[in-house]
Amino acid sequence: MATSELRLGTRGSQLALWQARAVAARIAESGGPACRVVVIRTTGDQLQDVRLSEVGGKGLFVKEIEDALLSKEIDLAVHSSKDMPALLPEGLTIGAVLPREDPRDAVVLPVGGGGLGPADGTAIADQPSAIVSLEDLLLHLGQSPRIGTGSVRRVSQITRLMPGANFQGIRGNLDTRLRKLDGGDYDALVLAAAGLRRLGFTSRISLALPVSACVPAPGQGIVAIEIRAGDDEVRRVVRGIDDPAAADALDAERALVAALGGGCQTPIGALASPVDGDELELLAAVLSLDGSRAVRGQARGPRRDAAALGARVGAQLLADGADQILLDGRTQTVDSRQLNIDP
Repeated sequence: MATSELRLGTRGSQLALWQARAVAARIAESGGPACRVVVIRTTGDQLQDVRLSEVGGKGLFVKEIEDALLSKEIDLAVHSSKDMPALLPEGLTIGAVLPREDPRDAVVLPVGGGGLGPADGTAIADQPSAIVSLEDLLLHLGQSPRIGTGSVRRVSQITRLMPGANFQGIRGNLDTRLRKLDGGDYDALVLAAAGLRRLGFTSRISLALPVSACVPAPGQGIVAIEIRAGDDEVRRVVRGIDDPAAADALDAERALVAALGGGCQTPIGALASPVDGDELELLAAVLSLDGSRAVRGQARGPRRDAAALGARVGAQLLADGADQILLDGRTQTVDSRQLNIDP
């Protein structure tokens, strides 16, 4: 007998709640049951004063939600797919994904200092001339800008562009981060373009970083719906809102991370993009924590073989030297002085 309500588990952040409500709305529009949003506080939410790389990485944002799913306290879970571990707990699977938003990393400059305006699109009178390229951005920021980001992947890649940059960790809801930026705590933030767009802050994006300069996190921009593997009723419900193109891209990116060893803390970037209709092109990079070493890989393959494409590029990266970078990453601690990050 079909259920009249599904319990949807999520974190309580601004973006997480947007994602949960978007999934609930799509399920309702497809003729499925109503969803009751259940907010679950994760370890990652509780540890606001430390860098994630020091306490276990982004998987801390999903563990308690996955535990609730396994114990049947909720019926489905909604995550930013980049927060999910490469290997899911036994008994859980990704049942569907929403269409992918812009996967790139975005630089946000302070209002009055190069930002493109607040969420309502109001023009900023005293902004500098338009920043339309990476070269413009580097010239505007100078030799040693203060950049807010909590991601070692972003730090390692941006260090290669701006060796003198000083990176400072930043956590909290998006409006809190922007308020700190506009208050002068940072010269720039680097955030996921997807979150800015989804929460109505598209006009605050000063420049979306080219993928060639900063390869996004695997799964960035994709909202994933996690379900119990044996729950056929919920699987049928969420299958009706699945986006096949985003699902294939995510399969390729997650397979690549799995081929590289899963949950390591070494910076890994991956982006699978549709090309020529029924193919994917996968670009990936593995970097040392300080950005001094980088191995890149790229290949194409049929969408139907997305996971095989990811495994193939992962094997290529390992053969080209990523294995040593990964080994060093597992044995190193993140030295804030080495990475030029303020603790």
